[in-house]
Amino acid sequence: MLLTDPPHITLRTAPVMPYDGAIAAARTCYSPRVVSSNEVTERQRESIGRLTFDGGHHTVYQHAHFEFGLENVSRQFVWSFLHSYPFYNSEQSSQRYVKLREPRAFVPPLSGEALNIYEAAILRAWDYYAKLSSLLKDDATTILKELRYIQPKSSPERLKVIDKDAGKRAIETARYVLPIAAFTSMVHTVSGIVLHRLQRMVNSGDAPYEARQVVGEMVRLVKEWDPAFFERIGEEPWLSEDLAETSFPRPRDRGETFIAEFDTRLGKRCSRLLDVSPEAEGVLAEAVRSVFGLTLAEMSDDEALNRVMDPAKNRYRLDIMNVTYNSPLMRALHHVTYVFEKRLSHTADSQDQRHRMVPASRPLMAFTDTRDPDYITPRLISSNTDAYSLYKEAMEHAWEAKNRLLDLGVPLEFALYLLPNAKALRFIESGSLLALMHKWTMRTCFNAQEEIYLASMDELAQVRVAHPRIARHIGPPCVIRNGLVSPRCTEGSHFCGVPVWNDFPAAVRRL
Repeated sequence: MLLTDPPHITLRTAPVMPYDGAIAAARTCYSPRVVSSNEVTERQRESIGRLTFDGGHHTVYQHAHFEFGLENVSRQFVWSFLHSYPFYNSEQSSQRYVKLREPRAFVPPLSGEALNIYEAAILRAWDYYAKLSSLLKDDATTILKELRYIQPKSSPERLKVIDKDAGKRAIETARYVLPIAAFTSMVHTVSGIVLHRLQRMVNSGDAPYEARQVVGEMVRLVKEWDPAFFERIGEEPWLSEDLAETSFPRPRDRGETFIAEFDTRLGKRCSRLLDVSPEAEGVLAEAVRSVFGLTLAEMSDDEALNRVMDPAKNRYRLDIMNVTYNSPLMRALHHVTYVFEKRLSHTADSQDQRHRMVPASRPLMAFTDTRDPDYITPRLISSNTDAYSLYKEAMEHAWEAKNRLLDLGVPLEFALYLLPNAKALRFIESGSLLALMHKWTMRTCFNAQEEIYLASMDELAQVRVAHPRIARHIGPPCVIRNGLVSPRCTEGSHFCGVPVWNDFPAAVRRL
């Protein structure tokens, strides 16, 4: 039985007087002291509020932060709208580690045959998920036993740990068949001005119907907490027809031509280096010298690069707090930028986009939809004949159901919810070396999500060719920390079982 409910939104924490706090912050700019919220007058609420907001002085509305609890929201909505920009903080329930036993998903306003097709497709996807989870667990167990050197005399406790870990690996891979309509839950925090922007752009993205429901409830709760925060300032949402994206004509063949051209450029890679400055190493060296006021005669390029990149010379590289943006030295890495074009599944990109300092031009799925299945296949599935056959069947059924809804006249926005997590997405991504180095450190770890790991290894291999003096000091934590600090691995009991530091980047990841 398919379980569905309206979005359930709670306001967990909020400032006592968010609107008066913003006015007090604005007054502080013209005061020799910090102005208290209790000092704000009615006249100032009326004059300063509208004046600052309409004048674009929005930082005063950034001091107020609202922490929400979000339940019964879809993965599609989160990917398309809630996590598609950088100014938020989320802690989200993970499909990698939490088994989804009951079919719980977003159901759009459909009726009759269309509703029957939609609900049947969701339930069928959950059946495939359960079957794949069972099929893949034995393969994961076999690999883990080899990696953890399990012997016939190994203790029952150790075998129990392997069994539990194998179960997680199985559901992590099986989740690729789940629909992007699947519900998730999270703690989500935004500033006051960001909440205003969410309301303004609520009709953008691929899930405007659901966005209006969720953001509308978030705004309602804040109005209930402090009516002035939206009643005195703000703008109405952009209408769908006025948005720059939705007013653009859709291609006649949807996404087929775009996909064919993109995949030809990409070839066998997950991610391809599209653009970078050929003088990046020299630029970085010059930036390092400028921090210390040194000349080329006083510090060579090699010495400057080693000073900032080599963890033996720069202890910031070993710090788990990631203080790179606070360090004058590390900020030199801002001046080197890489641009990649890449292909990831919907579920992998939902994790990839959490690296908010590495922005991407992600596709509007409504513009890149295809009639034929277009998906990513995890390696654990492709190496198991029975699992691969079942997986391929699940993909065909998902696209068939989506196409039937379109043929019935269902809006594409609603039909897209039936597509699986495996749906392939193609986009352009770029970032400074400062942001990318953190991402590559975290995502070249063998415990990282498989697709993001493979893409990161692709990217590093190409940077290694373009800029060897930069790339030689980049790798997973165990490689960076090797011989410098203990423990090498920062994953604790989740150690992958492979001494990657002995043979990076050639070490083979089996899971």
